[in-house]
Amino acid sequence: MNAPPPRAGDLLLLTRAASVQFVRPVRFRVIRVLDWPTYDGWIWLDGYRLDARDEAVARRTVFVRPAGLVTAARTAPTPAQRSGPTPPGVSPRARVSSRPRSDSRTGRAAGPGTPGAGPPPRS
Repeated sequence: MNAPPPRAGDLLLLTRAASVQFVRPVRFRVIRVLDWPTYDGWIWLDGYRLDARDEAVARRTVFVRPAGLVTAARTAPTPAQRSGPTPPGVSPRARVSSRPRSDSRTGRAAGPGTPGAGPPPRS
C-alpha cells in the first residue's frame, strides 16, 4: 500500500528511507507536491529546508518516496504563537508608532485633553 502524499505546510523529516541523498536527516516544510513525471512510488516535493528552530534556510526541490517520509514534530512556536495574541478589535497588521500624533490643523502634538486639540491654554 502506498503512503498518501504530503500536503502543503506539512513538516517532514527526510531520511535515507525517503531517498539515499539524505545521509543526515533533513527537516523540510512542504510547499507543494509537483506533478512532474516520475517513477512509480516516487514524487517531487517543493519546499524549504529548515534549521533547528524550524526557520526556512533554503528552498529545495527533492525527489523522494512517500513511503519513507516521516512527519516531524514542531520544535519552534508558530508565528502566531511568537507574536502573542491580538487584542479584540485590533488588526493583526496594525502599525504601532511611538511618535505622538499631531493635530492636522496646527501641526502641534495632541495633548491629554480633547483628541487633536493640543495642550490646554495657559491662564
